Amino acid sequence: MLRRIEYGRMAAGSVAIAVFALAGIFAPEALRAQNGHKLLGGPKGVVRSNKGVPLEGIMVQLISQKSSIRTTVYSNDDGRYEFPKLEAGSYVLRIARPLEYHPFVKEGVQISGPAQLEDIVLERVTEAELLPPFPTIAAQLTGAEWLASLPGSGEDKRRLVVNCNWCHSYQQIFRNRYDQESWSRIVFRMIRGAGSPLINVNERGRFGRDEEEQLVKWLATIRGPESKDPPFVTLPRPRGRATRVIITEYELPRLELATHDVSGDSKGNVWYTPHRSSYIGRLDPKTGAVKEYRVPETPGALPGTHWVYVDKKDIVWLSQNWSHHIIRFDPKTEEFSKVAWKVTEPINSPMGGNYAIDPEGFIWKARESAVWKVDPATGEPVKKFPTKKFRSTYGSALSKDGRYFGGGAWPADGVVLADSRTGEVMELDTSPNSGPARGAFDPFGNYWSGGRGGVLVKADPVKKKVWEYPLPTPHASLYQAMADKNGEVWGGEQHAGRYLRFNPKSEQWTEYLLPEPYGHDRHSWVDNSTNPVTVWYTDHDGWVVRLQPLE
Repeated sequence: MLRRIEYGRMAAGSVAIAVFALAGIFAPEALRAQNGHKLLGGPKGVVRSNKGVPLEGIMVQLISQKSSIRTTVYSNDDGRYEFPKLEAGSYVLRIARPLEYHPFVKEGVQISGPAQLEDIVLERVTEAELLPPFPTIAAQLTGAEWLASLPGSGEDKRRLVVNCNWCHSYQQIFRNRYDQESWSRIVFRMIRGAGSPLINVNERGRFGRDEEEQLVKWLATIRGPESKDPPFVTLPRPRGRATRVIITEYELPRLELATHDVSGDSKGNVWYTPHRSSYIGRLDPKTGAVKEYRVPETPGALPGTHWVYVDKKDIVWLSQNWSHHIIRFDPKTEEFSKVAWKVTEPINSPMGGNYAIDPEGFIWKARESAVWKVDPATGEPVKKFPTKKFRSTYGSALSKDGRYFGGGAWPADGVVLADSRTGEVMELDTSPNSGPARGAFDPFGNYWSGGRGGVLVKADPVKKKVWEYPLPTPHASLYQAMADKNGEVWGGEQHAGRYLRFNPKSEQWTEYLLPEPYGHDRHSWVDNSTNPVTVWYTDHDGWVVRLQPLE
């Protein structure tokens, strides 16, 4: 196993800064001025400081007062920004996450065509490096910035990152204060509750009593009733290539959805699942309109769906994680059909909600010490490939030709690969606390998995070998990794407020800064029909997001 330590957390930041700096020096005019790109052609302007200095990496946002669609673009090294063509109407113009600058909001801005907007002038909150602990700044911090700012040892912070990184943002932890007894009760429930509903409790927990006590003690020390916020550390703003992206956020019609997965159909619609709602949704990206469909419920089971996949016939497949069903939905007839999924877990505990469908329509999973090929019409197994080391995988994916199954073995540290032709099963170890979870195969047959412990994992089923690439932002975690038609790998850096793009050939990272600080990007879908590709993800806090890189 090769571990790419040269792209570790500290080294990667230096490499990225060097790459972006060189890009700024030698970039052609097309990079310096974004005019002329096919995705642009809308309102434009300049962002500068009150001292007249152009500001790079500032997120400029227009919010439609008709549809509430939020469109965000980024200023380049000349301080210039340009939006895509937008529907004429009234908008709110604002700076998303101004952080070190005072907020800027202008309502009632009339947009019609490629208008030149007035210069946006920003003033720093302080001339100091660290930011004052104002509530308005605290609300903008990512989880990684909270951890960088708060006291504690590397061991304390790593314990939190490894064990508490997948159900919610760190804002929910660090913006609250409790005494040690209260933290003890919270941690007890969180590490023993089955899945995010926490309805069924496992007395064993996810880690030992000593680790639990140390986590509680640290939380009570830094977030006790009398604790004060420290001066805030913030991560660098994007530069160069990382500013060449358009991000569009679509509000969904219900609160507390806990949106989970996303998948696109052949008509350009985007489907999403909510973890805690009876409704699935279909988003029309052109208008922002959402049509909801009520999923049949099971008495005694929490409503909510998890996995979603739209097949080549536009049939929508879902997992009903708490009631333990696989669901087939036909959008033409609007009919649901349910198949009970045979699992050992009780109702309201996760059924192992992530699956894959092969070219013949069979569903694949890895549970109960085997990789299974299952008949979707009956839920009965068709073929079994026993595992010896890993009992299950959190993720399930199939290579394009359907030959190989791949899945990250989280909460264990490893990857499971199965060759459906030969029956060979490969169980490859990864580094401690790497936690490979969900992923996908690239066009070259490699399986990529997002590591909960902050690494991107590549597994080659032919060479039977694993590579690990630590993320460039400290304290970040991956839920999933997705590969596009060109072989680049995409994934949401949870708790870092960033979305990564990794080029395996050059080993170059690009991190796109997200407009929402607590962006909790669960699952992604890559639309390979566009050039450049378009990436969609669901934010667990209740919206669907589109990323359109300009290169």
